[in-house]
Amino acid sequence: MQSILNSMRTLALRQATGDTVRRLHLSAVNEAARKGTREKARKKKVKVEVKKVGFIPHNQRNKKINVKRADKHVDDSWKQVPKDDCYVGRYYRWPVYSVAEAIQCHRETHHPSMYNVPNAPLNVDIELNMQGEKATRFVDNFQRMAMIPHKFEHGEERKIIVFTKGNNEIVEAREAGASLVGGVELIKDITSGELLLSDYQYIIAHPNILPELVALRGLMKRKFPNPKSETLGVNLAEMIVKFSNGISYSAAKDEYQQNFGLITASVGTLDMDEQKLEENIKFLLQDVNAMRPKREGRFITRVLLKSPPSSEQLKIDPFVYVPEMWEKSSAKVKKEDVKKQEEPTEAKEAVAAGN
Repeated sequence: MQSILNSMRTLALRQATGDTVRRLHLSAVNEAARKGTREKARKKKVKVEVKKVGFIPHNQRNKKINVKRADKHVDDSWKQVPKDDCYVGRYYRWPVYSVAEAIQCHRETHHPSMYNVPNAPLNVDIELNMQGEKATRFVDNFQRMAMIPHKFEHGEERKIIVFTKGNNEIVEAREAGASLVGGVELIKDITSGELLLSDYQYIIAHPNILPELVALRGLMKRKFPNPKSETLGVNLAEMIVKFSNGISYSAAKDEYQQNFGLITASVGTLDMDEQKLEENIKFLLQDVNAMRPKREGRFITRVLLKSPPSSEQLKIDPFVYVPEMWEKSSAKVKKEDVKKQEEPTEAKEAVAAGN
């Protein structure tokens, strides 16, 4: 009450003196908090519940997580060479066998007294450096058919359909072992639906029927014959033998390490002659080496011979059959030789002019 009386007296004095009196706001607006502060305070008081995450399979995890993974390119050149036959493998270099020695080792493990599988398949693991010509580029995954001199039972069903014109070409394709050979009539049967292309694994064509074969491009898609995949050519017999008896292989980059590629293929069985198996390996390595990029360094980094059910893997030297480093073309070498020959002549001319 005393404070109210004091305020009334000050008002009366100000009115008497003529001073401007400020209006009094007696409402409760000034006492209210700013909008949203109380809501923020309530939110702070609410406890945040942490959800426990159970086990997540590797193929469902977030792939953006950077996990340190070991380099798949094995380089043991810095390790010491073992001096005897008894040593801990991880502390020494891998022993390098010849193909004949590796085959003999696998035959011993598959002897009737051990695994008892004398006709076990002989598989080859070829490790590749998929680095391209530039540091940020890599070799694309590829699938090829390597022609080999000695055929074996690969256990695959390979039906081959051949499109060609002319009686001579048709007879040649049938004698080579094609499953089905035909020309324009065969194309009409496929377009009408009487014949399914999905029943055949490989499609081969002669260039003389290519204009009519364009009508089936939509059905064939990636199987459409072309020179790059070696399914379009004049020599039908050679192509048919290659696709029926050759080694089908594919090179795929690692999901987490783009510069590492792996090829796994079968080159024969252990009961075959050692020389025949070695020749098959040689032709396979030469076919793989044809895909190497134009850069310095190795493309084929390591080759291992395996023979299931044994888990033993033996390292062989692939550079006996293919060059280790990339060789420049003869044209570039000739240009460099010409430049070297021109340099001394130019120097001599300059000296003569100075004199």
